[in-house]
Amino acid sequence: MDICDLAPAHVRAIAPYQPGKPIAELARELGLEESGIVKLASNENPRGVSPLARRAIERASADLARYPDGNGFELKQAIARRFGVEPAGIVLGNGSNDVLELAARAFLTPSDEAVYSQHAFAVYPLVTQAIGARGVEVPARAYGHDLAAMRAAVTAKTRVLFLANPNNPTGTWVAGGELQGFLAALPPGVLAVLDEAYDEYLPPERASGSMEWLARFPNLVVTRTFSKVYGLAGLRVGYALAAPAVADLMNRVRQPFNVNSISLAAAAAALDDSEFVRASFELNRAGMRQLVAGFGRLGVEFIPSSGNFVTFRAGDAQRVYRRLLELGVIVRPIASYGLPQHLRVTVGLESENARFLASLERALAG
Repeated sequence: MDICDLAPAHVRAIAPYQPGKPIAELARELGLEESGIVKLASNENPRGVSPLARRAIERASADLARYPDGNGFELKQAIARRFGVEPAGIVLGNGSNDVLELAARAFLTPSDEAVYSQHAFAVYPLVTQAIGARGVEVPARAYGHDLAAMRAAVTAKTRVLFLANPNNPTGTWVAGGELQGFLAALPPGVLAVLDEAYDEYLPPERASGSMEWLARFPNLVVTRTFSKVYGLAGLRVGYALAAPAVADLMNRVRQPFNVNSISLAAAAAALDDSEFVRASFELNRAGMRQLVAGFGRLGVEFIPSSGNFVTFRAGDAQRVYRRLLELGVIVRPIASYGLPQHLRVTVGLESENARFLASLERALAG
C-alpha cells in the first residue's frame, strides 16, 4: 500500500493554490535579466514598503534570537485604536489567508457546508476542502456576488459563508447598504466571513462600515491584510476582527507564534503611516485610469475594478499570457477561477503600466 493512500480522500483531491510567477523563476525559465522583468501578477504595492515600517524592521531585527510575542500585544493595540474595537476581538495571522483558514477550522466539520461565490478567492474552497466540509459555489452575477442567490444557497448545514468585498480576482464591489441588509438576513448560526483585503483602495464614499457592523452581528468576521496597500506582502501578516467569543475560538486553533517578530513590528508601524497609504491610494487611482484608457485604445474588454488590479478578456488567454512572459511582463492567468479567457493585471507604477500595455498590444497581435 502507498502511504499516501492513507491520507483522507478530500486532502488528496486538493488542487494546490498557484501563486503568481516569481521574477526569478521567469528569469531562469527564459534566460531573461531579472532587472528587465515587470511583475504585475500578485496585487503587490509597487511603491514597496513604507518608511516607518522599514525603520521598525531594522529595530526589530536586533532581537531575532527571541521568540515573537505570541499574543501580538502591540499590533493588537494599534489595530484596536485604529478601528475602535476590543483587542480581545482581534486574531492575527500569517497573512489574511491564515485567518480565513482559522475561521474555517474553528467552525467547520466534515458534515458542514460553506457557501462562496463563483469567481471568488481560491482560498475559500481550499480551506473548506482541507477540512472535508462541502463547498457550495453560487453562480456569479456580472462577475460579482449574487447576494440573493447566496442567501438562497444557505441551508441547515451551512456554517460559514465567505464573501470578498472588493472581490478578487474580478474587482467587483457590493455597496455597504446592500451588504448590511444581506448580513441581517443571514441566520445567526452562519458565520459570515467578510474578506476586505482591498478595502484601503476604496474611496471614502465606498467605505463599507464593517467595523460598526461588528457590534450588531456577533456572527460576523472581518478579515484584512498588510500585504496590499501597506506593502508588506513578503512578511505575511493579516488580521481578523470579530466578537471576542468568536475570536477566542479562532485563537484556540491558531498555531503559536504564527506571526513573526519582524512582521509584528512592521505592521504596527505601517498602520500609522497614513501618508504612505494616501500616496499608494492616489498612485493606484492614477494607474487604474492609465490601464482603463489603454484597454479602451486597444479595444480590450475588462471588468471595472475597485481593487488594485484589473481583469481583462484576452481571448486565447494562455497564448497571450505566454507571449507576455516572453516580453518580460508577468500577469496572472485565472482559468482556475472559471475565467479561462481572462487575465488579471496588477496596477503598477506609471512606467510599468505603460510597459504592460505596449507588451499587451504586441501579444494580442500574435
